[in-house]
Amino acid sequence: MIEGFTALYIFMLAAFTGYEVIARVPVILHTPLMSGSNFVHGIVLVGAMVAMGHAETSAEKIIGFLGVMLAAGNAVGGYVVTERMLEMFKSSKGAR
Repeated sequence: MIEGFTALYIFMLAAFTGYEVIARVPVILHTPLMSGSNFVHGIVLVGAMVAMGHAETSAEKIIGFLGVMLAAGNAVGGYVVTERMLEMFKSSKGAR
């Protein structure tokens, strides 16, 4: 397992890189980009479950549980946004 400062360094580098990548995406592309990356949310959820499975102390288990809950919320939110976006493109001709 990764220890102390190495894990913190990787986390900080990932957070900075993620922020820089997302900050450069035009606003109009955020929803389609999020919809196209729903599979990433699933991978994050699986990673959080694996990390929680390797937890030994109570603090690690609590943090792992929070990670699983946040990742699950992120995955569900991605699919909700996708559904709302797809509703915008449906034809209103059938409503008449």
